[in-house]
Amino acid sequence: MILEGVKIFEPIVHEDQRGCFFEPFSKKIYEDLKEDFYQDNHSYSKRHVIRGLHYQWDKPMGKLIRVVTGSIIDYYVDIRKDSATYGKWGSILLSDANKKILWLPPGFAHGFESLGDENIVLYKCTSFYNSKGESGINPFDKELSIPWLTPKHKRVLSKKDLNSKSFSEYKKRPKF
Repeated sequence: MILEGVKIFEPIVHEDQRGCFFEPFSKKIYEDLKEDFYQDNHSYSKRHVIRGLHYQWDKPMGKLIRVVTGSIIDYYVDIRKDSATYGKWGSILLSDANKKILWLPPGFAHGFESLGDENIVLYKCTSFYNSKGESGINPFDKELSIPWLTPKHKRVLSKKDLNSKSFSEYKKRPKF
């Protein structure tokens, strides 16, 4: 499901016997989003790693996300209390094969599940990381009911993510 404000970009890929060439970012994307980008993030994850659901409210962060190696299911939750899709989640397969690029504006909690043995995810971010202005929602929150593919006994995630607040707790003091 594509939620309000979320965009998917599919670059033109030129392939031949040597491999491929494409432009993952250009002024066209910049003009479509009308956003400035301040930093690039690089994430490496092994199979069965689950990251998220993260958000940053102090200097909110939009993310332009793509996979350069491997594949992930990218999950996002609309946490903007006045949005028509508040509390809804969406997902998309991002991979080195499909080369899709996901735009998540500020106001979304974001996470992903690693499907390949080695997965490299790159993010262009619209603000600098701020550890004092970030939080997360538990990826296994029952109210959200995200259908993670990885069996429970194989999931690898941080204690911080596992101990994140529930969506019900977030709703008591929403940041967006």
